Amino acid sequence: MKSLTTTSAQLVAAARSRIEEIETVDLIAMVGNPDVVIVDIRDVRERQRSGYIPGSFHAPRGMIEFWVDPDSPYFKDIFAADKKFVFHCASGWRSALTVATLQDMGFEAAHLKEGFSTWASQNGPVERSTES
Repeated sequence: MKSLTTTSAQLVAAARSRIEEIETVDLIAMVGNPDVVIVDIRDVRERQRSGYIPGSFHAPRGMIEFWVDPDSPYFKDIFAADKKFVFHCASGWRSALTVATLQDMGFEAAHLKEGFSTWASQNGPVERSTES
């Protein structure tokens, strides 16, 4: 196999060096704040398996750039709100890349540094889906 010139870990490290990272304990304190939108970019199966942050908005990773772009036919009104947006995935890798990309587009956001992986262990509230 041909070697990559840049690894995924290097991409994540570069993204993290230029975006706002929020610690788990700090985001736990923001849950329920009407000026903060927590955006869960994990796959729907991850949310069903692990639960999710109460009040979080689910936006699949593959659609983010289109959902935040007002010129896109897929634009979602929630992203027009004058609020602080904090994205998260399971470990912080996908959300770091997502926020760096959004920042390049001119959309300001932050991400949960450790992702959902440390949420429950740090006493973050978790909702479970009642759907099968």
